[in-house]
Parts: sequence; C-alpha cells; structure tokens
Amino acid sequence: MSDYLLEVQGVCPVCEQAVTFTARDEWLRDHFLCGGCGSAPRERALMKILAELRPDWRLLDIHESSPGTAASRRLAAEAPGYRSSHYGPDVPLGTAHPQWGWRCEDLENQTFPDASFDIVVTQDVFEHLFAPNRAIAEVARTLKPGGFHICTVPIVNKAKASVRRARRNREGLVEHLLEPVYHANPIDPQGSLVTVDWGYDVADYLDKASGLSTTIWTLDDMAHGVRAEYIEVLVSRKGFSSQVVPDGMAPPWKGVRETIRRLLS
Repeated sequence: MSDYLLEVQGVCPVCEQAVTFTARDEWLRDHFLCGGCGSAPRERALMKILAELRPDWRLLDIHESSPGTAASRRLAAEAPGYRSSHYGPDVPLGTAHPQWGWRCEDLENQTFPDASFDIVVTQDVFEHLFAPNRAIAEVARTLKPGGFHICTVPIVNKAKASVRRARRNREGLVEHLLEPVYHANPIDPQGSLVTVDWGYDVADYLDKASGLSTTIWTLDDMAHGVRAEYIEVLVSRKGFSSQVVPDGMAPPWKGVRETIRRLLS
C-alpha cells in the first residue's frame, strides 16, 4: 500500500455534511473521497456549481444520462422532477429495462419531447460518445429556454486540440484510431470505450453543434474537497430569444404590437 495520505476537514457539496476528505493515492480524481457519501472531486465540483447557478434545483425538471455517482443519488433523492436513463442496445428506446427498471435512452437519439427539462446532467459521458455532436444537439432540443446542460468530462488535452480515439465506420463497426482505453461503466462490467480525448476546444465544438453557449468552470477549493486533475465542469446554456437589436432596427415585438392594434381598431 502507498504511504501517501491526504486528509482535509471540510463541507461536502454533495452530502452537505461536515466531513473528512481522504486520499491514499496521489491520483486525487479517483481517490480523494468524502468520508460521508463517498463522492469524488468532480462530483463535488459539479454539485457546487449547480447549487450556485440554481439553488432551487430540487424544484426543477432534471434529466441525467448514465447516472451512478453519489451526486446522482443526491439528485434522485431530493428532486421529485429528476429522471435518469441508461442506454442498452437490446432495450427499446423510451421503455424500462425488463429486469433492472432503468429507462433506456440513447443520448444521441432521445425519445423525450422538446423542452422537457430545466437541467440535463452528464458525468463523464461525453468522452465515450461516437457522435457527441448529435448528443449535444439532442440535449439542446430537450432543454427548456433558459435551461442548461451541466457536465463533467476529462479535458486531458487541455490547450491542445481534441483527438478522436475511436469512431464508427460506414458499416457501424468500431474503428480504433488509438490504443483502446476503457473507463468504468455502472451497468457494463466491460467498461466504456473512450472515443475522444477532449481539449479546451470542447466548448466551441459543443456550441457549434447545438446553438448553446458553453462556459468551462475550473475550481480549486480544498474547503469543499475540490482538488484534482481533469475536474472541469462545463455549463452549456440554452438562451431565450434576444430582445436586443442593433441601433435603428425595430424591436422584434414592435410588428406584433402594431398588427394587434390594427386588428382591434
């Protein structure tokens, strides 16, 4: 066993308890855990930002794709409007798994109606998608105006360009462009293949594919157990129709008002 030991007293943004955060391995992303709920730094970063942006999150309609963390359990327990989904290729989309009960949804081709959710959550999902452009477009479709997608994704390439690790060919088979890498999957013991090593250009990629506006948040807050590599949180907002127009142009509502006035006169 490693001689490494890190212990910090603080308040966990996931369980909201005074706890001890402990790591016995230098790779804090997976090992700097909350003594209360077992959350990792990326979960605590996500919940801290969620609480700052929408302190009323418990009252909102939330969809989380591929849940499986302490943060997921907190959202499910305290937000009545929370809905979760996983993808299983042998389960019809939009239906419940016959044995485990979870709803089957393909993030790239969802069955939810337009404007269903105030918030969509994904935790370490977008590095495993073959068509992240379609996934974020679907997320945007299912968001209500003013809603947002909040996610964690390891930005391993940082300022360098994002790189494809694997893709689907025309026959739908997986083509490996780099040595295969797998991450843990809560419903698949074989794990999930990493398809993209993202860089900071992930924000531009998501915005161009969806029309959303993405901000990358980077936190370092030991009092809340938030310290590790690759724990950036991305927030992609769906805007309202802007009422700001260039000088000299009529506001977008002016023509509507004039039409109504003529009809009523």
